[in-house]
Amino acid sequence: MSEVRWDRFVEGDNLDVLATVGDGSIDLVYADPPYNTGSEFTYADDVRGEDGRRQGRHAAWVAMMRPRLSEIRRVLAGTGAVFVSIDDNEAAHLRLLMDEVFGEAQFLAQVVVNLNPKGRQLGRGFATSHEYVLVYARDAARCVLDPSTSDTVDPADFPRTTDDGRRFRHLPLRNTNKKFNPVTAPTLHFSVWGCPRTGRVATTPFADAVEVLPVFGDGAPAVWRWSPSLIEQRPDDLECRVIRGRTGERVDVFQRDWLHEGRRKKLRTIWLSEEIGSTDTAVAELKDLIGPVFESPKPTGLIRRILATMPDDVRVLDPFAGSGTTAHAVALANLADGGRRSCLSITLDEPTRPGSNAANAGYATVADITRARIRAVAERILGGQPGRGASRTGTGADPESGEVLL
Repeated sequence: MSEVRWDRFVEGDNLDVLATVGDGSIDLVYADPPYNTGSEFTYADDVRGEDGRRQGRHAAWVAMMRPRLSEIRRVLAGTGAVFVSIDDNEAAHLRLLMDEVFGEAQFLAQVVVNLNPKGRQLGRGFATSHEYVLVYARDAARCVLDPSTSDTVDPADFPRTTDDGRRFRHLPLRNTNKKFNPVTAPTLHFSVWGCPRTGRVATTPFADAVEVLPVFGDGAPAVWRWSPSLIEQRPDDLECRVIRGRTGERVDVFQRDWLHEGRRKKLRTIWLSEEIGSTDTAVAELKDLIGPVFESPKPTGLIRRILATMPDDVRVLDPFAGSGTTAHAVALANLADGGRRSCLSITLDEPTRPGSNAANAGYATVADITRARIRAVAERILGGQPGRGASRTGTGADPESGEVLL
């Protein structure tokens, strides 16, 4: 069994705690800040709109987030990335703020996350079924994030099989994007020779071969995706075939794209609930551990997809830990693949709402919920091995100081 490591859980204001974290010491940040839906949010920092109207709340929220994002940027390694969840209330302001703090050139993606597939049925307007995750790099040129996954690779997409059982699909060797053509990429417009009977392809003539030039479906000149040297290096990955196109039968060349262990597929920017879970499944996950004590937690599947874009030994920061989903997901990911990820979770000692399920269950603060979930994960999933431990502080703590085990 892999040892889970979340190096710290600290109860305190994340701005104070982040001040104790070293420059560039974090590889991956997942932040789930208050969504500013119109009610009071806890991280006020004594900045309130004078009139209390919507614009005032925007200004207060941005003023709260700016120093925290600046601290996140400071602690983030040059190869690292930050993912921030948000909804429509502040998505536009967050995008501008992250452009300001991280730089427009560091923007990687704005992902639409389908966390409520049924849509919110209460209130006026559309039945909103999505939120967003904004993704930025500390330095896009150095970032090690791999925006792909093995989870969505479908063997049915590889319908062909070789005699020795290997599965593959055909991809056109010609570049199907018309902006790449003999004018824009002249070195990739050249003849190859192929035999439709045997499938053999080469850059020089051979017996029974026919000359093949790259063309689009309408017969216009095109270019290949591979250079002559690459074609010579990988002849077994190519196949010559007769196809029927808009202009009749013609000979063309295809790449054999193999299904292999570890195959990954580029992540789309819409993440569906059936892939990553939903708010309902997240509530069920938490209920199974400590009870129905948090109204809108994130599913561990969302965080695990984020974790899978980075190496398996990253140092993770969750500055708005809430129900503790990130620490839970780190534990599950390490258990699944033997990784050595670690996690710093920070939660403010925000009181739970009087009369709520959490308050009725005896959880006085949100931090009590976070702590209980981490303890439950350690006891149930990881055989009572919670890692280094937890700290309770209102002003931050020295990461090297002694800690109280969960």
